[in-house]
Amino acid sequence: MGNALSTMREHMPHIDTRVAAIFRHDRPIRPQGSTIVEAGDEVFFIAASQHIRAVMSELQRLEKPYKRIMLVGGGNIGAGLAHKLEKDYSVKLIERNQQRAAELAEKLQHTIVFYGDASDQELLAEEHIDQVDLFIAVTNDDEANIMSAMLAKRMGAKKVMVLIQRRAYVDLVQGSVIDIAISPQQATISALLSHVRKADIVGVSSLRRGVAEAIEAVAHGDESTSRVVGRSIDEIKLPPGHDHRRRRAGQ
Repeated sequence: MGNALSTMREHMPHIDTRVAAIFRHDRPIRPQGSTIVEAGDEVFFIAASQHIRAVMSELQRLEKPYKRIMLVGGGNIGAGLAHKLEKDYSVKLIERNQQRAAELAEKLQHTIVFYGDASDQELLAEEHIDQVDLFIAVTNDDEANIMSAMLAKRMGAKKVMVLIQRRAYVDLVQGSVIDIAISPQQATISALLSHVRKADIVGVSSLRRGVAEAIEAVAHGDESTSRVVGRSIDEIKLPPGHDHRRRRAGQ
């Protein structure tokens, strides 16, 4: 952060990466070598999985690993998260349905389950919200998720994440005190696109709530029948706003 994109190659000469897109204040910026990454930018880059952490550390100072996580909502998502996280993290879960809270308390072995309202300031204070590394609200009530996350952030939670059903709300809270807003539709968009696309599309991912897409496809044919086979990356012509990256078979 604070350096031109062209310096990434100098700092990481053995890592092959490319910045595909940058969103600044909700507006797309076409990345160039002279582009400087600023605080708050959303940067989409392409790199091999084993190089992800190295590239992230170049783009921003990596956060300290999370230790204490507080979940709000004991539904399928909340319970599933708690089950996956409780072995490696200190997890607390707040559930507003007393019977469900009792069920989760028996089911989850290492998660501390509370019956209560996550918008209760006294409850959050008693459970040391100011020491929580990550606060995640995943109830089926958008307003409750947003308000509890905003309260948690104001009371000292380091990072807050909310699940939001309404897509309009996702755009509304993005860039506010809420660090991460996710929609259940985001996960299904990519899956649906994979089925709708033509053959030889290996994978399609929806980026930034559907604003952009990352498509992985297989190139077939030869130089006489294909517009891409046998040509260098620079020779491949795509519509304005598109970018491409090659991955050889087996990589």
